[in-house]
Amino acid sequence: MIEVLRIFGMIIVEFLAELLLFSAMLLRKLKRRKGFVWRLPLSLAALFAAGLLSAWFYSAFGENVFGRIAVYLVLFAVFTLLAAWCFEGPFFTVLFCCSLAYAAQNLAYKLFLIFWTAGEAFRLFDGWGNAFNLYYRLTYYSFLLACAAAEYFFFLRRVAGRLAACDLDSRMLALAVSVLAVTIILCSFEDVYFARLCVERENRFSDPVLVVLRETGNAFSAVCCIIVFLLSYKTLEERELSREVDYLKHAIRQSERQYHISKDTIDLINIKCHDIRYRLGMLASEVPVLEDIRKDVSIYDSRIATGSPLLDVLLTEKSLYCEQNNINISCMIDGGKLDFIEEGDLYCLFGNLIDNALDAVKKIAEPARRVIDLVVKQKGDLLLVQEENYFDGELEFSDGLPVTTKGDRDHHGFGMRSLRLIARKYGGELSAFVKGDVFHLNIIFGNMQSV
Repeated sequence: MIEVLRIFGMIIVEFLAELLLFSAMLLRKLKRRKGFVWRLPLSLAALFAAGLLSAWFYSAFGENVFGRIAVYLVLFAVFTLLAAWCFEGPFFTVLFCCSLAYAAQNLAYKLFLIFWTAGEAFRLFDGWGNAFNLYYRLTYYSFLLACAAAEYFFFLRRVAGRLAACDLDSRMLALAVSVLAVTIILCSFEDVYFARLCVERENRFSDPVLVVLRETGNAFSAVCCIIVFLLSYKTLEERELSREVDYLKHAIRQSERQYHISKDTIDLINIKCHDIRYRLGMLASEVPVLEDIRKDVSIYDSRIATGSPLLDVLLTEKSLYCEQNNINISCMIDGGKLDFIEEGDLYCLFGNLIDNALDAVKKIAEPARRVIDLVVKQKGDLLLVQEENYFDGELEFSDGLPVTTKGDRDHHGFGMRSLRLIARKYGGELSAFVKGDVFHLNIIFGNMQSV
């Protein structure tokens, strides 16, 4: 029983604590289930109870490779099930988080073994004497925390931000299984067999060849974990990009539909208002007040001429909104230069661009600053799309784009990204910056000689 408690305290509890540390870094972005405050302590109690049973099994079969693998597989399975009980979302997402946490823990452990085995080979720790165990623990925990901080800063925080909004598929599950294969099987084989070859204490070898083999195994496991990290990050990035493309396609389809609806509506309004204005003009000499009514109606009997029928409709529609909200929109647009952009893309591009500007200026109280400037012009071989507007407050940028000011960043902020996707689709590039209290957005299309 004493041996079981020793294994539980020195091996099982330490492993579970490390797994909890790395899992917290990844699971923190997932939505917590109702009753999380009582689910969590119950889960921890169940986890360490399972750990105590595993310690008994470890004492009996831990020296066998397959016994060691069974212990860690069971602990991981219990840990994952309890995590799924505490957090909402697809089970595969929780499994993936826990698998990556296991890989992160294993990477830190293997990096420590590389350092420690080299130190034992050069007899760096022989002077620790009776305080060896204390110094070993202090060194190990310091190394572990340093690795955890580095892994979080360089990888885990970026993955955590993408996991909550990402629907995982069979490829992600296969990747999770790969993580388990690397972290459990290889680690168990190495630890069991090299432990039998040690002299005096763990990870000290009399034969330099064994040191090289041990270090090679440690390095191989660490590299495998790093490769899995890179693959998982790229897969999540690809899934997020695919999600953005799907959204963009939907937005373009909606833009095409909206364009035709807006065109028909504006044409109908202009026809009716033109007729009303004409009739009021005939009666204005007899009833002076009708002249004022005629001027009010004349706002609808107008079109912005850009050389692009689509932009004419869009800008006419937006100018009516600006008129009603005391916003001054200034347009100098050579729309004929934009013929190379498909209708849906063009409507989506300028619709998002103007809507973002309107969202900013309508929050401004001073009338003189409720201004939007929009310019499209060719300069040599370049076609320039420039938009400027005032804004209040502070803008935060990420990846060269302003971050949405709306509360739900997982479901907002697509507008700016869709602008960049459309620009790149046609060989252009988008840039944005702030100067004082003015927001500047530029899109540059190159190679315009043939346009």
